[in-house]
Amino acid sequence: MSEPLRSLQLAHGTLHLPAFLPDATFGVVRAVDSADLERVGVEALVMNVYHLMQKPGSSTISALGGIHGMSGWNRPIVTDSGGFQAYSLIRQNPRFGKLTDDGIRFKPEGAEREFSLTPEKSVQLQLSYGADIVICLDDCTHVEDSLEMQIKSVERTIRWAKRCKVEFDKQIKQRKWKEETPRPLLFGVIQGGGEKSLRRECAESLLEMGFDGFGYGGYPLDKDGKLLTDMLGYTRSLIPREYPMHALGVGHPESIRQCIGLGYDMFDCALPTRDARSGRLYVWRMEPHFVPFANEVKWFDTLYIDDEKHIKNQNPLSEYCTCPVCARYSVGYLRHLHKCGETLYFRLATLHNLCFLQQLVRVWQKGE
Repeated sequence: MSEPLRSLQLAHGTLHLPAFLPDATFGVVRAVDSADLERVGVEALVMNVYHLMQKPGSSTISALGGIHGMSGWNRPIVTDSGGFQAYSLIRQNPRFGKLTDDGIRFKPEGAEREFSLTPEKSVQLQLSYGADIVICLDDCTHVEDSLEMQIKSVERTIRWAKRCKVEFDKQIKQRKWKEETPRPLLFGVIQGGGEKSLRRECAESLLEMGFDGFGYGGYPLDKDGKLLTDMLGYTRSLIPREYPMHALGVGHPESIRQCIGLGYDMFDCALPTRDARSGRLYVWRMEPHFVPFANEVKWFDTLYIDDEKHIKNQNPLSEYCTCPVCARYSVGYLRHLHKCGETLYFRLATLHNLCFLQQLVRVWQKGE
């Protein structure tokens, strides 16, 4: 078996692997700015075409210098195609849009006009925004969806991936990327729900097309909220290790640890920052370099900042944390900020949870 990838060389810098990428869905990680993210070791972000094309809109993004210039983020950015968002919007609220073989048409509640997203347009937008990694538009499903729906999803995802690849190659040729600057990468997304035969069919078809990397498509949790480790592991086994794989939507600390063990290289999710804002903070129970060996041991806790026992707690959130919050502020002070509704709490809590995940992936980056 070949050695796992250690890094990706991208137009806006090196992305060391494995990596957790915070979700900057609308071009921002809520409550923090680009300097904050750099300070806690974040190397790349995920932004979402589905949302960006609505707010602030493509013409505004262009006028503001693309997604890097607009956000003041000079490191790599991965752009999600919007397939999952379409799944969430349309499958649960059919009146808001429609998925067809051509693409997606949608009009979210409150929108003034209808939007259209085809495989070609998705690629065009992602490249025009300045993405370092472009993700193909796919037809997302939940593992509990019917076999008929899974089959249709795989067939559509393969057709859309081929159209994305053709458009991507066309755009790269037209844009004439300089040889000294790495061109953007294109990732295909492997669908198939909980059916191994469909996962294999999708993976083999995408491998034939020649993508730079791949994503695990579909919701990564079952109906009980448990990580689909068997299917994640099987899907990773279908792809040679020299290709990076992105576990789309995986962001729980234990899920990241398990997926790294399965061979995944990249992760993104809004969960860690949402947890932070809601008062759920991640705390080490051991020194981070022991975590890869903690298969049967609880290696982190979730601290609930509103708990009354923290009122006079003078300690930092975690003695093993390297974040600027733990270096300066006590648990009691953070609780005070949260109870007062101070916006400073959201910033500090977000920085802590993101630093926690950067420490986690860095253990494997260093090979400790």
